[in-house]
Amino acid sequence: MAASEDGGKDAHSANAGEKCACGSNNCAECSRRQSSRSSLPSSSSSCSLLSFDSYPVQEYDKLWRVYTASVKGFAIGAGLKGGLAIFALLTRLRRRRLLSASKKVEMTSTSADVILALKETLRYGLFLGTFAGTFVSVDEIVAALGGHRRTAKWRSLLAGAIAGSSMLLTGLNTQHTSLAIYILMRATVLASRCGIKSKRFGHICKPLTWAHGDIFLMCLSSSQILSAYILNQDSLPTSYKSFLNKHGAKDPVILKGVREIASGLPLTNLKAIENLYKSNGVDIKLDPHMKVPCSIIHGNQACSTHFFSFFLQAYKRALPVYLPVYLIPALIVHRQGLLKRHYTILWKGLLGTARSSLFLSMYCSSAWIWTCILFRILKRCNIPMVAIGTFPTGLALAIEKKSRRIEISLYCLARAIESFFTCMADVGYLPQSKNLKRADVLVFSISTAIIMHCYAMERDVFRSKYLNVLDWVFGVPLPPNDETPRKKQ
Repeated sequence: MAASEDGGKDAHSANAGEKCACGSNNCAECSRRQSSRSSLPSSSSSCSLLSFDSYPVQEYDKLWRVYTASVKGFAIGAGLKGGLAIFALLTRLRRRRLLSASKKVEMTSTSADVILALKETLRYGLFLGTFAGTFVSVDEIVAALGGHRRTAKWRSLLAGAIAGSSMLLTGLNTQHTSLAIYILMRATVLASRCGIKSKRFGHICKPLTWAHGDIFLMCLSSSQILSAYILNQDSLPTSYKSFLNKHGAKDPVILKGVREIASGLPLTNLKAIENLYKSNGVDIKLDPHMKVPCSIIHGNQACSTHFFSFFLQAYKRALPVYLPVYLIPALIVHRQGLLKRHYTILWKGLLGTARSSLFLSMYCSSAWIWTCILFRILKRCNIPMVAIGTFPTGLALAIEKKSRRIEISLYCLARAIESFFTCMADVGYLPQSKNLKRADVLVFSISTAIIMHCYAMERDVFRSKYLNVLDWVFGVPLPPNDETPRKKQ
């Protein structure tokens, strides 16, 4: 956001004895205004071109703020989605090379994958670009019509709610329930931090300050997510289901066998499981009256041996997942420091990738060992035991550094909530979510309204790295007692 100083006249020329706007030399009122403006923090979304005398500065700054916010929002959306799409394409190309000719025919062509990736990248770029541009536009229009001070307490709330409808640009018929719930979780966290600061609601929000509450949320989420992975995969989002199938690394016939035992159903696919192991060089004969599914899960291997062998394979699968997670944000958040501290930033990125890959591989490996231990101790398997056995899997989150734990736990909690309510709808306890048209847009708009209000009015509840990104896109918001945008000197 830019300042409303006259054309190219800056603080230096004013101090040199230039006439004030009122026509006199250095009057007290103009000096006070000049001093208050120079003490304000400057915005990262300003431009030095605003000093040209040929433009009406205040109006030009507002338009420039809308333009830069839209462009930067588009860049972040397209960059993140495009980066993930590139790694997904590379993974598919690698898998295509390893498949037989008959299975290659079943896969989509490389050109179709590239076109789809480009479309998704463009959609998400337009989504975030429109969101940023709409928020800034509404913010500026309301401030101009209603006054900056008078509208300060609710302007960002309104602008965030209106901007949330930009989610429709990702596809009119595409539901984004997972994203909407995740953003709602983020808004809830910010609102709870505001509540902790409040004298009125501080005692209510005190449990949210628990030191290991993030790990507890992860355990709770894991119980639902991993149970759904085994028992009801249709309750999970398609992309997340594919992610779990890849890193869970168990064939559908194996999961079906475990599901039949847990549900108390007759085992109908033992022959398919035996043929699967035989194709991998393992000769096994399964008991149709078994009560514990360990031999279905890992064949002739002991539970502990399976844990270590699975862990090594899981770590190799996890590394490509976290490379873009660390490298792409580094290019955005630490863009200025890359030239000066590129070795330090690169080392931290590689260390973070290794650490997060260790978390994911331990998470997936421990899911099988915990359930195996519980099944063998109690000598039976049922649905409640699957939920209990997958609960301690969330303890693997302790491997991650503290600042990332809440992000991961909220991400998983959003998917756990969606899966839980889908399961409840499947058994008839809730109305089908498909009957609620675009509820995801409504939830997203409410959530962004809360987030952007906190960004404008309660900036200290954000972590610094998120504030850096938001300030870069939207510009540092004005304090409520300031009247005009300000310009970076």
